[in-house]
Amino acid sequence: QVQLVESGGGSVQTGGSLRLSCAASGATSSTTAMGWFRQAPEKEREWVATIYTHDGRTFYADSVKGRFTISRDNADHTLFLEMSSLKPEDTAIYYCAAAAGRWPYSLFDPAQYNYWGRGTQVTVSS
Repeated sequence: QVQLVESGGGSVQTGGSLRLSCAASGATSSTTAMGWFRQAPEKEREWVATIYTHDGRTFYADSVKGRFTISRDNADHTLFLEMSSLKPEDTAIYYCAAAAGRWPYSLFDPAQYNYWGRGTQVTVSS
C-alpha cells in the first residue's frame, strides 16, 4: 500500500506560480512511476506529467510543457509539481498518482496508476 497526500494548492492570478507537493508513505520502494493528473469541473481526469522513479525521466502533456516541472525528492519520498505562467484553463483539482508493483505502459491513462491522493484545488483567475 502507498499513501499519497497532496498540498500546496491555492488561488493565483494569470501568470502566477504555485508549487504542489505530494508526500508518499508506505511501500514507496515498489513505485515505478509517479505522476500528476488534474480534473476540471465536468471534464475527465487529464494527465499532466509523470516521472520514472528508477531513472528520473520526465514526461509532460503538451498543454503544460515548458511551464510545469515535475520532480521527486527520493530522500523523503516527496513528489513536486512546479507550475509557472499559470492560465485560467489550468484551474482544476490536481491529483498525485503512483504506479506501484506495476509498469505504467500508458503514462496518460489513469487506470495505469493504482494509488491516488485526494487532490488539491488550484484556481487561476484572469
